[in-house]
Amino acid sequence: MSARPARMLPQMKTSPCWAPTGSPPFSTDNWISGPEEPPMSISPTSTNPAATAADAKANPAQSKISADYNSFLQLLTAQIRNQDPLKPMDSTQFVSQLAQLSQVEQTVQTNTNLKTIDAKLSAMGAMSDVALMGKTVSLASDRIELRDGQASTSYELAAPADKVTAIIKTEDGTELRRITGLPGRAGEKIALNWDGRDSAGLPVPDDTFRVEIDAQDADGNAVSYDTYPSTQVEQVRFSSQGQSLVLRNGEEVPSSLIVAVSG
Repeated sequence: MSARPARMLPQMKTSPCWAPTGSPPFSTDNWISGPEEPPMSISPTSTNPAATAADAKANPAQSKISADYNSFLQLLTAQIRNQDPLKPMDSTQFVSQLAQLSQVEQTVQTNTNLKTIDAKLSAMGAMSDVALMGKTVSLASDRIELRDGQASTSYELAAPADKVTAIIKTEDGTELRRITGLPGRAGEKIALNWDGRDSAGLPVPDDTFRVEIDAQDADGNAVSYDTYPSTQVEQVRFSSQGQSLVLRNGEEVPSSLIVAVSG
């Protein structure tokens, strides 16, 4: 008998039963390492060079603080980025640097807020000065204004005086009139009126003059004083230094010198 040839089984093709049709063959390379992600970086906020230059010109001190803040942030960012992964920064040191950063930031913000407040206060002061237009005000000044043959002011003595005399002079220092026998009480404003006549009794044309007070105590010592004339506010003038009041008597003064206001 001849031997029967061995029966050959058909060869089976194997493929992963879970792999979807058309998917690429499974690779451990894709499983072990995926696409590399770029390293995370921290960058300080960029600034507009034109705006920075304008701020520096307007407020050099504020610009320096802002520059210091940006420099501090850049140094801290570089230190974090370049630290040794096996020897990271000490958390205590990190917290301390963050606290310093916060203090610098608060300083910058505080200066900005103060600048805003100052601008608002200046605007409020300007509005209050405008409200004085046309008002009669009293201020510390040696000027006395003669109008329609009448002039008035007031004086205040620092100490009691036995002898008080008012001396009316022109702008160039020429003496026109002495008014004697005035009250010598201290610590209060005492009214002083002038009828617009000189020492000879002749009328003086309306103008602005100066007044001096000669006050002496019982021992003949001079007593200091202040005079407070009344005049009208004609206009408010604005400048880079602030605002000032232009008065009818020719003076230009800040509103801080005004001691009384009347209609």
